[in-house]
Amino acid sequence: MVIRSLDDLQVYQLSLKAADEISAILQRPCFNCDSELRKQLADCSGSIGPRISEGFGQGSDRHCAYFQSIARGSANEMLGHLSVAKGRGYITGKEAARFVDRYTVIGKKLTKWIQHLRKENRRFRS
Repeated sequence: MVIRSLDDLQVYQLSLKAADEISAILQRPCFNCDSELRKQLADCSGSIGPRISEGFGQGSDRHCAYFQSIARGSANEMLGHLSVAKGRGYITGKEAARFVDRYTVIGKKLTKWIQHLRKENRRFRS
């Protein structure tokens, strides 16, 4: 499948859906008492989609891969924040496992795409 638009990217769609689900969880009263963790979860989950988008708009594969690497780092960072939220009792073990699975899939998809971009290394993306 040829990716013609950002909306064609499955990893982009997954990241937006995951961010929406995290936003819903952050509405719980327990997060009101822990504004730092709430902010970290919101910022981190909310930054993945925009980084994918920013990379998609770059003129070369090399530049695109750079932004995808940042998005992948944020997906990995989410794993740590989710562990903290679980440890503090803000989310259940089942919820944590579900989100860990989602962000792990996002990270793996980004890794595959980064590898493809680095292999192709087109100087001008169309």
